Amino acid sequence: MTALMIQGTGSNVGKSLLVAGLCRAARRRGVSVAPFKPQNMSNNAAVTADGGEIGRAQALQARAAGVEPMVDMNPVLLKPESDTGAQVIVQGRRLTSTQARDYAALKPRLMGHVLDSFQRLSAAHDLVLVEGAGSPAEVNLRANDIANMGFARAANVPVVLAGDIDRGGVIAQIIGTQAVLDPADAAQIAGFVINRFRGDPRLFDDGYALIAARTGWRGFGVCPWFADAWKLPAEDALDLSAPDRMAGLYVVCLSLSRIANFDDLDPLAQEPGVRLTMLGPGRAIPGDADLVILPGTKSARADLGFLRAQGWDVDLIAHHRRGGHVLGICGGYQMLGRSVADPEGVEGTPGSTPALGLLEIDTVMSPDKRLSRVQGQHVASGQPLEGYEIHLGQSEGADRARPFARIGGVDEGAVSADGRVAGTYLHGMFAGDSFRAAWLAGFGVAGSGAIYADEVDKTLDALADHMEATLDIDGMLAVAR
Repeated sequence: MTALMIQGTGSNVGKSLLVAGLCRAARRRGVSVAPFKPQNMSNNAAVTADGGEIGRAQALQARAAGVEPMVDMNPVLLKPESDTGAQVIVQGRRLTSTQARDYAALKPRLMGHVLDSFQRLSAAHDLVLVEGAGSPAEVNLRANDIANMGFARAANVPVVLAGDIDRGGVIAQIIGTQAVLDPADAAQIAGFVINRFRGDPRLFDDGYALIAARTGWRGFGVCPWFADAWKLPAEDALDLSAPDRMAGLYVVCLSLSRIANFDDLDPLAQEPGVRLTMLGPGRAIPGDADLVILPGTKSARADLGFLRAQGWDVDLIAHHRRGGHVLGICGGYQMLGRSVADPEGVEGTPGSTPALGLLEIDTVMSPDKRLSRVQGQHVASGQPLEGYEIHLGQSEGADRARPFARIGGVDEGAVSADGRVAGTYLHGMFAGDSFRAAWLAGFGVAGSGAIYADEVDKTLDALADHMEATLDIDGMLAVAR
């Protein structure tokens, strides 16, 4: 068994994509490889075959490695429920909810689970590629760390440090990281890479040499900006993007404050006949939108408050009166109803919140989370449908008599009497090519005929090619131990 860890000089420096590209590069060398992230913080989760949940980035990395996603690939997943609190998922299952100030006390207990999962992956594969979280330079969080150097030291895994030149100051990012690290932690770092360079990389030759000279670390290359990254499922809502098209079915997705599983819309963004806008706070819903989507959210009641603060509740009513369509997915489905009640406070303060009233349903939260991959049929088109459920709560009401889908003979979701408002708990459904084509046809739009899964694999191959051409992949893999 060998392992290599990619850590970053900060959050969102491209660690997830670097690990995905390395997984595909190793796989193409005939190496049995698996991804691993000790601790992740994301509301964009994937459901594994055994009914657990892990970060979406690790599911994508598993795809790049050619293996089935497993809960061991992300043993600790933190899902933010508020600005200061998060749900703690351990080896795929909810352990507890905690405030940020109390999480440190949990870490010693969680390290055992992290090392247990790592050892199982290590025993099953030739190589484990590990992704850090945030930055090891956050030395105020070093005590009992399980995400970066605490894990690397405990498992004796060498580290390559990635800096993001696109955000500026990459020389200080890397040299400054070494300056604040404990010497024993710094000794765990085998080298560095410069990520997301735009333009002629030769212009950075002097800076690259300066970093190597000042740190004594080996440089493994400068990786240019990967323009097709938008075609891969994003883990961070900050990375949400879509092609800037001026025509087509105009789909507006509301970027809620606790947006979850937002990669649901990735397949739509790649359809040439679709114009997709991720609408940020403070912006009105465009009057010419054909469809407004309320995506998943980690806290439906909290995001109802956020939505109203933007004036989107008024905009949605006006959109519907103009003849527009509305689709709610998971938490967005709950928000379309008459009320969302949380009597036990599983997502925050106990209570009930009036919802938008666009569907005749009411939702009641409970501690039992539904986690499953599902297959069924879309009622309106008759097309096969597959996806996954990952939610708390049950929704009932008169509009449930018009289901969105049937799963195993059971009605799922709801559709309004006029047919223009629909809600479903199913994530990932647009990745199904026949359903996506039929759904678009319902709006008079011809689908591209693309096979979404093939497009993702082509992009992963292109990512690996991109990295092979610019980084010393063999050198990086050689330092794994």
